[in-house]
Amino acid sequence: MSEKTAKTAADIGHVNQNGPDRAPRCVLLPGDPNRVAAMADQWDEGARVWTLARQAKCAAGTYKGAAIGAWSTGIGGPSAEVVLEEVLGKGADTLIRVGTTGTIREDIAVGDIIINDAHIRLDGTSNLYVPEAFPAANAYEVTMALVQACENLGLRYHVGTGCTCGSFFTGQCRPAYNGYYPSHLDGMLADLRAQGVLNFEMEGAALSTLCRLYGKRFGMCAVVVAQRCTGEWNEDPEAEKAACLAGAEAVRILTGWDEAKKKAGKQYYFPTL
Repeated sequence: MSEKTAKTAADIGHVNQNGPDRAPRCVLLPGDPNRVAAMADQWDEGARVWTLARQAKCAAGTYKGAAIGAWSTGIGGPSAEVVLEEVLGKGADTLIRVGTTGTIREDIAVGDIIINDAHIRLDGTSNLYVPEAFPAANAYEVTMALVQACENLGLRYHVGTGCTCGSFFTGQCRPAYNGYYPSHLDGMLADLRAQGVLNFEMEGAALSTLCRLYGKRFGMCAVVVAQRCTGEWNEDPEAEKAACLAGAEAVRILTGWDEAKKKAGKQYYFPTL
């Protein structure tokens, strides 16, 4: 944590605080609470960080003049569901998950950014809200902003469908304790690759489904830490920071697009606006 973040966090960071009374419109949603301080460190001077109950964290500030927030979601759909309810209740309407992921594609490297535009719903939460056929499709404006952000920052990125699982082990085709691996998963990994799926992660589908259900914008990007084809695993802090910066840059871009829509009297952004 930099001196800037340490100073701004020190005077307000206490367990069991509720964070700010209102959230910014655009909020980043990292899973890891430690990533919140890293995000705030990339923003303009004066960003504030709160430590919440159960070691969760949130932050609020500006990035290049655009209002921005961050709330940690923890692991999986049920935890993300709780945080989403909180930030929507505080006024947020645009959510961007910024996380880590494992790729199942040979042409995607550890350290690359994956921008998921849709999700296979194996998250175990969204099915309790909507029927199986309901799509987990991310907002096109957020996806486009993340693409533009990665282009602006010179990051290597890929766009496509992800698979959200409510399990880190067998759900993602990994053997569990004592090598347990249910036979009904035989062939799942090969099928997903044949279907063009890029990656496994654990929160996207739940957040995407609920945001679409509630009429909010959602998108996500995640840095690849696991290459499932080669077995490589590398949680590079600098690569995670790059993903965080892509999220912040996307918020700046979306803020500009929203201003352009308002000025033109349009509901949706389009490239020639």
